[in-house]
Amino acid sequence: MQTTTRLQGQIDWPGATQVCRLTRSTWRNGQEQVEIEYALTSVSRSQASAARLLAWWRGHWGIENRVHYVRDVTFGEDASRVRTRAAPQILAATRNAAISLLRLWKCPNIAAALRDNAYQPARLLARLGILK
Repeated sequence: MQTTTRLQGQIDWPGATQVCRLTRSTWRNGQEQVEIEYALTSVSRSQASAARLLAWWRGHWGIENRVHYVRDVTFGEDASRVRTRAAPQILAATRNAAISLLRLWKCPNIAAALRDNAYQPARLLARLGILK
């Protein structure tokens, strides 16, 4: 991660104090791919060094991988055809609640936990305090 404050006042972005560049090497199909990403931040260098900004950047992707991946892949949210009225928001809130609950229960695999609960709904309802 590289950062600079030299562009402060030179770019047309209100509040931008640092520009960041992240160079990442990945392997796809046996070939190395180099990806370069850029970011702007209003956080000054005295508030966050390049190392701290990198930690924040990685934290963002941790959230992306832990939440959005589960919603997109395990729950198939992107494939949902529900698009009218409040239904998309209600389903998204229900998915988020399910993910949060399964994480509180320390389930290591959300997909496996969903299958287990689907196979044994009485046990799930008892665990939720709905049935005894």
